[in-house]
Amino acid sequence: MLDSLRPIIESLIFVADEPLSIKQLEAVLGGVSRQQVKDILQQLMAEYETEKRGFVLREVAGGYQFRTRPEYRDWVIKLKQSSPAKLSRAALETLAIIAYKQPVLRTDVEHLRGVDSGGIFKTLLERDLIRVMGRKDLPGRPMLYGTTRRFLEVFGLKDLSSLPTLEEMEQLEESWPSVSRSS
Repeated sequence: MLDSLRPIIESLIFVADEPLSIKQLEAVLGGVSRQQVKDILQQLMAEYETEKRGFVLREVAGGYQFRTRPEYRDWVIKLKQSSPAKLSRAALETLAIIAYKQPVLRTDVEHLRGVDSGGIFKTLLERDLIRVMGRKDLPGRPMLYGTTRRFLEVFGLKDLSSLPTLEEMEQLEESWPSVSRSS
């Protein structure tokens, strides 16, 4: 029975617009256990990795999604005739603060950055990378911000625990070539 489910699960993931969770797959398949779905997904992931196909199956944003292999990125961009939407350095910095400190107030982010971030917050909200998570019990009831599922998808993260630690970031920075920071 598991062999007949493999192509069905592949098809479902292939046509989905966003990562499919195990719960969603269980609901569509009906009568299939969570463990069976997990086993098939693990088999598929290993198969795509071993066969070095042009795409892989990854666990991102709480679900599973086909992704093109990073080494073929330039070819995919060439086909699509566009470059991926880029975020400014300031937007990436703001997004990183939100990701690591969430839920966080805009004023706290601005305090850390030392500049007004209203325009950047607007951009990140429009791109569905951040969301309002609620309001803090302070005068004026300021909004609390956090990242979205789309954020996880864009950055290929399984969940927030997949973010690199400060130690990992320092190791990465040490391995980068020196860049002059003067303007």
